[in-house]
Amino acid sequence: MKSDKEMFFEKIVEENKNIIYTICYMFSKNNDEIADLFQSVLINIWYGLRSFRNESEIKTWIYRIALNTCISWKRKKKRISTIPLETNINLFEDKDEDTKQIQMLYNRINKLGVFDRAIVLLWLENQSYEDIATIMGISVKNVSVRLVRIREQLKKMSN
Repeated sequence: MKSDKEMFFEKIVEENKNIIYTICYMFSKNNDEIADLFQSVLINIWYGLRSFRNESEIKTWIYRIALNTCISWKRKKKRISTIPLETNINLFEDKDEDTKQIQMLYNRINKLGVFDRAIVLLWLENQSYEDIATIMGISVKNVSVRLVRIREQLKKMSN
């Protein structure tokens, strides 16, 4: 029989798995890395459940754990040099204009720093400026200013 903690964990993972996956996807293009990140986020959520104090919404808390897990992973990855194995073949590549536009935006977002990338991700997830501020630990005004600067930065980028 499952404990209350296990049932609560399953419920919040089921309700937030798309958000967690999206955050992981923004930090890696590699499916194996995304799966590893997803699993790391789930582990951090599980261990963090006992310290969750209901001071914020569970969704905000999960965003914060997922972002912190991915940012920490990205920093560690930068310190470790690896040689990626790539086939450079995408059998499912879509050539329509919408897909090209989305891919261009994705490539530009990936050129941003991890903090700015996290802010854009939250904004793209339709989070309010207040929620973004809470999750990122900055002021609402700072969110607004950063988003304006990020938009300008994205406009100036080339693929």
